[in-house]
Amino acid sequence: MSVKRINQFFNPTSVAVIGASNNVSRAGFVVMRNLLQGGFNGPIMPVSPTNSAVHGVLAYSSIAALPKIPDLAVICTNKHTLHNIIAELGEFGCKNAIVIAAGLNHKQKSALQEAAKQAKVSLLGPNCLGLLIPHIGLNASFSHTIASPGKLAFISQSAAVCSTILDWAKHKEIGFSYFVSVGDCLDIDFAELLDFLGRDAKTKAILLYIDNIENIRSFISAARAAAFSKPVIAIKTGKTAAGALAAEIHTGGKQSSDAVYDALFQRAGMLRVNDLTELFAATQTLAMHPKLLKVEQLTILTNGGGPGVMAVDSLLQSSGKLAQLSEETRAALNKVIPQSDMTSNPVDIFGDSVPARYQQALEILLHAKEVKNLLIIHTPSALAPSEDYALIIAETLNKLPKMARPYMITNFMGEDAAYAARRVCSNYGIPTYRTPEGAVRAFMHLVSYRRNQKHLTQTPESNTDDAKINKHAAKALVNEFLAEQQSYLSTHQASKILDHYGVECIQTEVAYTPTEAKEQAIELGFPVALKLISPSIPSKSEVGGVVLNLNDAQEVEQTAFAMLLRIKNTYPDAIIEGFSLQKMAPRAGANELRIAIKTEPNFGPVILLGEAGTGLEFAQAAVALPPLNMNLAKYLIAAAHDKSVLKERILPEKVDKYRLCALLTRISQLVIDQPDITSVELNPILASNGHFLVLDATMTLSHYQVQSHRKRLSIRPYPIELVKQVTLKNNTHATLRPIKPEDEQAHQEFDQSLSKEDRYKRFFGELPQFNHDQLAKMTQIDYDREMAFIITQDNATLGVSRVLMDPDKVHAEFAIVVRSNCQGLGLGGLLMHAAIEYCQSQGVQFIEGITLTENTGMIELARKLGFKISRDFEEGSINMVLALTCRNEHG
Repeated sequence: MSVKRINQFFNPTSVAVIGASNNVSRAGFVVMRNLLQGGFNGPIMPVSPTNSAVHGVLAYSSIAALPKIPDLAVICTNKHTLHNIIAELGEFGCKNAIVIAAGLNHKQKSALQEAAKQAKVSLLGPNCLGLLIPHIGLNASFSHTIASPGKLAFISQSAAVCSTILDWAKHKEIGFSYFVSVGDCLDIDFAELLDFLGRDAKTKAILLYIDNIENIRSFISAARAAAFSKPVIAIKTGKTAAGALAAEIHTGGKQSSDAVYDALFQRAGMLRVNDLTELFAATQTLAMHPKLLKVEQLTILTNGGGPGVMAVDSLLQSSGKLAQLSEETRAALNKVIPQSDMTSNPVDIFGDSVPARYQQALEILLHAKEVKNLLIIHTPSALAPSEDYALIIAETLNKLPKMARPYMITNFMGEDAAYAARRVCSNYGIPTYRTPEGAVRAFMHLVSYRRNQKHLTQTPESNTDDAKINKHAAKALVNEFLAEQQSYLSTHQASKILDHYGVECIQTEVAYTPTEAKEQAIELGFPVALKLISPSIPSKSEVGGVVLNLNDAQEVEQTAFAMLLRIKNTYPDAIIEGFSLQKMAPRAGANELRIAIKTEPNFGPVILLGEAGTGLEFAQAAVALPPLNMNLAKYLIAAAHDKSVLKERILPEKVDKYRLCALLTRISQLVIDQPDITSVELNPILASNGHFLVLDATMTLSHYQVQSHRKRLSIRPYPIELVKQVTLKNNTHATLRPIKPEDEQAHQEFDQSLSKEDRYKRFFGELPQFNHDQLAKMTQIDYDREMAFIITQDNATLGVSRVLMDPDKVHAEFAIVVRSNCQGLGLGGLLMHAAIEYCQSQGVQFIEGITLTENTGMIELARKLGFKISRDFEEGSINMVLALTCRNEHG
């Protein structure tokens, strides 16, 4: 990732068009026309060996003939010329290029990628529309229309979708800060752009159209950082198998299950929409008004009963919630609605309502404490034009202070009669929609966004299950199986590994023949379950490979013979390793679950949760990305219920969700600790009385090969390898470790323990104590781009050091603070050493910090550690810089 190079790419002062043309059917003609008409102030230099001028502008015969090095080149030639052109640009000194050409095969893409790397040229594309930066008048694209300046950034892999969005935005008078067609993402990708746009003050919201993401880990890291500061809304194509194949053909790269992308967007705090219509709606509600909802309940005011019912149906079918009106509010409404003395939500003021009654009802709802979100539906009325009602809504709303207003959306039904009313709402900044269902869908985008954002700030419960995990013993078993070339493990083998993660499996015996099966059954005691062991047949119950409730030895033997015969006829080439036998577990009153781990292209391992049964596919499960903590496990269970893949049964006892969360976190830790495990199936799992018993478990193993270009996990897990014990100057022992999300409460207590003087030194002023959202951002960090070390003793935080790296990992900013009553114990030195060593391990070149002149302790510590100290007399502060490259060279 490199914000620096994107800054250079997106701030050109001169542009060259390679392959500029006077032929109206050529991309070089359209790009030149757009550049000249866009209002760009810098030189525009066409390169054409056949034209002396293009669009009346002097043309140059070659790149070498250009009068100056362009900041940006737009290559409009065919795909066979790209390799040489990139090499020429590199030799000439041009570092940024847009490649319009489409249809490159894998070999051609690889050659272009290598050529760009050798030439040190950054590429946007190929197979792209180009780049539009309205605020500098740059239209370096072959778009059919222009983009106006605005606050939205749009990034798309589809050039056709770019054209559609530009048309829509022009009609809606919506502008853009940046409009980027990335095409095949051969070089510049979504992650780099998200890092740039997430920091860009001109951009208030980011819209994405995605066919495929290659580097998932970089993407989710950048998306999470951007989503902390502004809405990020995405369309991801390929929801069906056929669509995924089409997306793969379009942009290349392997496709993963759509459900896994859902998990990614949710984990990053983004909002996913399904189509362009939803994107437009979400843009109006979320991107233009990004304030988070305070609550999720919706109140509806309508002058038509039918539309009100339609809105309620749409809301509840989307897992939305209706607000409950108070007795006080209902009584006030009954006084102004003469046809009713039983007003409820939706509030129907009937079709004969004159504007005055509309205003009275609206004012009551606007002042009701329970009304935080309001949808107003209006059907055309003969009593007054719709525009009059829209003006009443806008003017009544404007009487309230902004902080006291509920969130409001409107639906003016109809076409000609409603157009002027919708225009009034838009002019007053009130989102407005054509149908009740469309308005509710837009509101639910806000609800989904709120829920996803909560993923970024909710503090998980602490889980004390670490004592149940012995990763080293499990690793030894995995290595043992791999040494014996056993890549498929059935229950009796997998249970040995699972046992080291506190996952209990039912006692399982193995028999290699029907006669042995009979003998094992006698030892176990009846009734028993007989199951085939075969790596060739993933779902054995579907082929009669599982038989339950066998009650005597003879029945076991006969069933085993029959099973072998059946498999021989249906799967003659199947590898049969024998039979497993288990004593039947009591299932009465128990819930039956299924947990799986699957390895997905680009994503690595993912966790699935659903009900027991055959063929657990992504459509039949809720999906999460590891690592999981207790909170994320709780969300996974809730998602399984919402998706109806985990149903609440009418049983004596419901699933103990707390203990299920703990089980899921241990499964997640198994994923993290054991890279050689490629898949796990636990099916069924009997859940009863807070106890979970696995009846059938399978695993597949494969030697994990470290890849330089891709990490195994989509999200970096807690770096447990950085935890260590330290001794303080008072000879007491403490733990130095990276911070965890679960540390929020202890961190709040630490913050409260700081003296006013220490807070002033750390924050350069009197700052109020941190609230929950601020503490969540401090404790729920992305270990790929920042680090916070704490020293703890008896569950109390004694000190913390933080380093925040830029995406290029060139510079890192550090900060350090020690508990006021613990200074003088050497905490500062320990924390600074940890920060410096971490930055060195990440390849950071410089670590720097700022402190006040009166913070002599920090200044002296920095000087001892080799920092260069300088004083900023204007700011009254001290700058501390350490060149880590020099430190490495001199040991």
